[in-house]
Amino acid sequence: MLHAYRNTERGLRPILSQEEGLEDCVWIDLFGPQPQQIERVEALGLSVPSLTDLEEIQISSRLYREGSTDYMTVVLPGLTPEGRRKSLPVCFILAHERLVTVRYHDPEPFRRYVANSGRDGIGSATPGRVAMGLVEDIVDHLADTLEEIGRKLDEISLQVFDEGGLGRANVLQRALIAAGLLGERIGKVRLSLLTLERALNYIEQFPTEKETSRDAKRLARGQARDIAALEVHADFLSQRVSFVTDATLGLIDLEQNKAVSVLSALVALFAPATLISSIYGMNFDWMPGLHGEWGFLFAVLLMVGSGAIGYLYFKWRGWL
Repeated sequence: MLHAYRNTERGLRPILSQEEGLEDCVWIDLFGPQPQQIERVEALGLSVPSLTDLEEIQISSRLYREGSTDYMTVVLPGLTPEGRRKSLPVCFILAHERLVTVRYHDPEPFRRYVANSGRDGIGSATPGRVAMGLVEDIVDHLADTLEEIGRKLDEISLQVFDEGGLGRANVLQRALIAAGLLGERIGKVRLSLLTLERALNYIEQFPTEKETSRDAKRLARGQARDIAALEVHADFLSQRVSFVTDATLGLIDLEQNKAVSVLSALVALFAPATLISSIYGMNFDWMPGLHGEWGFLFAVLLMVGSGAIGYLYFKWRGWL
């Protein structure tokens, strides 16, 4: 799909027809572009990278300049066309006349930025301001994600350290899985922040003779400070996830040890009775009480008494 927007006094407004020209559009957004849509953008003198090009991990393949146009690729979380949540690269093509974004999934900031473009302080008068406005929404979205992760970690901590309740093992198992998923989300946010930080550092290297470059560099410095603060917050949440995971694993070990202790105590509880029954089950003609009328009752009382004494002892020691 191709979405193109013109700058107006009220912010960005989309073109009404796909047949309209793109020359006066300040932002062109390519979402899973088709060949004919790529041709329309390349007719403006820009090259559109493919998904394979965007997935290159070398910095030189993600941050580079062709003529007076800068290509910056960042990794952002979003939804694929199939509805799966995934982190994929997004390319910002910043030219003097327009901004072109190339993406193959749907990060949430791209859906809400157009509605916010008329209300934010950055505005959409230049391609650099549109790019920085998008970055601002992306950073805000990542900050909201970290806050959501923090709230869920609070809930998991309460579940893990709750002393009461039945089905304790199942609760701990669910908490361990949830903590692992949150750790995976933090890793994706951390990757997005890292790639955004690299892109903003690249903007700092723009030539200063152009007004657009000076504007973008000024706005990039403020976003870089926010990203640095979010990176510290992400590291803090990663430590919390590690703490909750370690605590959950420790409590699972305690639950397992408790179960083994109870089982061992039960085995030891019935061991004397098993010994007595084994002795009286031996096939010898002469045994004390074997032929007496009281022999059976004596053996039963002896087994019950040994079990009762063992139970009282284990209870006293706190093993049961």
